[in-house]
Amino acid sequence: MAKLNPYISFRSDARPALEFYRSVLGGSLDITTFGSVPGMTDDPADAELVMHGQLDTDGGLTLMAADTPSSMTYVAPTSGMTVAITGDGDDLDHVRGMIAGLSDGAADVLPFERAPWGDYYGQLTDRFGVTWMFNVGAQ
Repeated sequence: MAKLNPYISFRSDARPALEFYRSVLGGSLDITTFGSVPGMTDDPADAELVMHGQLDTDGGLTLMAADTPSSMTYVAPTSGMTVAITGDGDDLDHVRGMIAGLSDGAADVLPFERAPWGDYYGQLTDRFGVTWMFNVGAQ
């Protein structure tokens, strides 16, 4: 079966963003830089930028990200791009822990609380400008 994963574009913050996400979400992180693949960049300033980064969490989330080298035009994620975390009542404490970690330096925080439709819902924009939305079904 095909799998849909968020792939976030950064100008040059993919590594610190992915390391922050790993510190909050756990899992294993694999990073390939432009300089580690022959022919991917001629600019030494781009050598340590992330060509492809992938975080695989123990909970099954795969989050990918890359930087934009100077040879390419950077296109920032739009305000309509959101990483959504959903779950059921058994995930409530786990999701609360994710939110607590991702809230460090966050803006536009909508508290995670019971919503009119009965689930727990909240959202935030993290310190890297990525919007996260959380919805957990009531127990």
